[in-house]
Amino acid sequence: MPSMKTIYFHIKGLVQGVGFRPFVYRIALRYNMKGWVDNRNDGVHITVTDEYGKIQSFIKDIRLEAPMASKIVSIDEKVLNTELFNDFKIVKSKDISNEITEISPDICVCDECLADMKIQPNRLSYPFINCTNCGPRFTIIQDLPYDREKTTMKSFVMCESCKSEYTSILDRRFHAQPIACSVCGPEYTLYFEDKIEQNFEKIISITSNLIDNGKIVGIKGIGGFFIACDAKNNNAVSELRNRKHREGKPLAVMFRDIESAQQFVEISDIEKTSLLSWQRPIVLLKIKDNLAEKVANGLKTIGSLLPYMPFHYLLFDKLKTPAIVLTSGNVSDDPIITDNQTALEKLSGICDAIVTYNREIYNRTDDSVITFFNKEEKILRRSRGYVPSPINLNMSVDGIIATGAELVNCFCVGKNNQAFMSQHIGDLKNIETLNFYEESLERFKKLFRISPNYIVSDLHPDYLSTKYAINTGLKHIRVQHHHAHIASCMAEHNLDEKVIGVSFDGTGLGDDGNSWGSEFFVCDLLDYKRYTHFEYLPLPGGDKTSKESYRMGISYLYKTFGKDFTKLEIPFVKNLDKEKTKLILLAIDKKINVPLSSSSGRLFDAVAAIINLCTLSTFQAEAPMRLEAIIEQNSNEKYEYSFNDTISFNETIKGIVTDLINGVSTSIISAKFHNTIIDVILEVVSKISIEYKLNKVALSGGTFQNRYLTENLMNKLSSKKFDVYTQSKIPMNDGGIALGQLVIAAKKIKT
Repeated sequence: MPSMKTIYFHIKGLVQGVGFRPFVYRIALRYNMKGWVDNRNDGVHITVTDEYGKIQSFIKDIRLEAPMASKIVSIDEKVLNTELFNDFKIVKSKDISNEITEISPDICVCDECLADMKIQPNRLSYPFINCTNCGPRFTIIQDLPYDREKTTMKSFVMCESCKSEYTSILDRRFHAQPIACSVCGPEYTLYFEDKIEQNFEKIISITSNLIDNGKIVGIKGIGGFFIACDAKNNNAVSELRNRKHREGKPLAVMFRDIESAQQFVEISDIEKTSLLSWQRPIVLLKIKDNLAEKVANGLKTIGSLLPYMPFHYLLFDKLKTPAIVLTSGNVSDDPIITDNQTALEKLSGICDAIVTYNREIYNRTDDSVITFFNKEEKILRRSRGYVPSPINLNMSVDGIIATGAELVNCFCVGKNNQAFMSQHIGDLKNIETLNFYEESLERFKKLFRISPNYIVSDLHPDYLSTKYAINTGLKHIRVQHHHAHIASCMAEHNLDEKVIGVSFDGTGLGDDGNSWGSEFFVCDLLDYKRYTHFEYLPLPGGDKTSKESYRMGISYLYKTFGKDFTKLEIPFVKNLDKEKTKLILLAIDKKINVPLSSSSGRLFDAVAAIINLCTLSTFQAEAPMRLEAIIEQNSNEKYEYSFNDTISFNETIKGIVTDLINGVSTSIISAKFHNTIIDVILEVVSKISIEYKLNKVALSGGTFQNRYLTENLMNKLSSKKFDVYTQSKIPMNDGGIALGQLVIAAKKIKT
């Protein structure tokens, strides 16, 4: 008879809120295993007694068959003194020590729940249906371990039917913390024309009729309110833009299903996989046709997503339109609204009706946004479905808080060898966003048992994130913006060595007090050498240049041609306001409010203005996006430039003006300009590689969100045998800065 052993397993990873304990229980029953499993704040613990080979098969199946949304990071094994058990049990959750386990992001409603919604008497068309495999998680959790009393479901007392499922180990809803039904769960309410409707069938019917008839409706989602209208109705979309003061920025569209989406956008197999994934992100896809013109406003791609809440499915069951605009429920630059009363007060001027429900959203989250470069998924905005899953590192970042950047902010907290990036916070430019930032940071500290000793921020003294860091009184470390960009890329790939860093973006304070943004570094996590950069140019009006692209057009033309540029026979110059132009040139000459910048983003702005494509930006990075959208994909031509100590684009600008005068299409000009930037990077990287004997290249910064630029650059670098790294799990824009700040600070502390 084989000898019996008692083995203890400690499973770390994303194992809370994903039905892991009942899953282990079912595997144990399959093997007739005896022992127990419990769920603590540091992971799942299993102890079993049986023949050793059988135990190894049991744990192997746990690895292979783990729930869809779970992620096993490690399984530690220890042999104990033999202990005999009568059966296999699930033990009550325990909260021990300051160790933590991963918390599940919110998971889209599963197919089984959608099926139940049509047959279960107490859940027929019930919009809050969920099970251990799906439903809200991060947005409702208030503390660990993940149990109902520590979520915003605590105020809803389970009926006998739900309680029976919740306590039945073999039931799919065993310990599903948000479990609910029409008898005991949350409810929706519709506010329309001074009336309040609480009958859900009527709510869905009225809401669908409103949308189909060109009206605008505010609806409470998983992580906040969103605003919806018919994406095929140009009048409705135009009215939404007018009411929300969102003139140019593309709007996301939710489609009824994948078949409907394929009528409107091009979808590759890998893009389809992401659209249908349990995270249900917004995916940037090429437009085919048939959507309202005002949805994309002249751009070639739109953010596309599929239903992820039961409410979405129930709404589409009634809607005639297969596509609805789905944009954040907020005003101006404020965070997405989560509170019912605030929504009624602030969205009533935008929406014809508002749909709320009576469960609190504890952790606000926007939809996540992804794209694909060279068939690899790239996160551009990391929020619902991805947060708060950690980035696993090969170094300790324990007790460090990184405050992030000013734009598209995310902060980051360190726990042991894991970095927990926050959800998308937004631009830290008003009190509402700052309050959201501070509230979320305090919640992360509590949730992940963070007792910070250090706080790290950007160099810029006027960033609200920097001021926050100073006010904490913690030991404060400052990190240069573009070094943080490269370090964030290195951290994702667990690189801890010297690399060639190329950091291109709109702005970031440099060591010399100027605005940087086209940096070629030789760097590691501890330090960097600035090898070269684009030539400094004045920013007439300072921050105004990011919105008024024509200012950069004037700056580059003045630098290249002197005052004679005003005689150029090109539409941009002809359309300039002569008095404004005189004042701008005077400011440049007198050095009045014209800080110097090496920003690649401002160069893209200038070119978009000079070709008269975008002289005023209505949203962040509009000019570069429009410049990319018109590229002639099959052109290999490029312009001249010069590279001495710095990189000058005088010849490039001359070439662009010559092409404009000669009637060359703006599509060709855009392609030639992009090809020039690629050529510049190839030349500089090759020179650094020879000089420093380095082969690894890290690309980071918002400019590399340009698909044409980055795909072609990566392909050409790879063909020259460089190892090229870009971010995928975190944003390459300023939303990823905090991770770089975190690892740089950890390295500085260690040394």
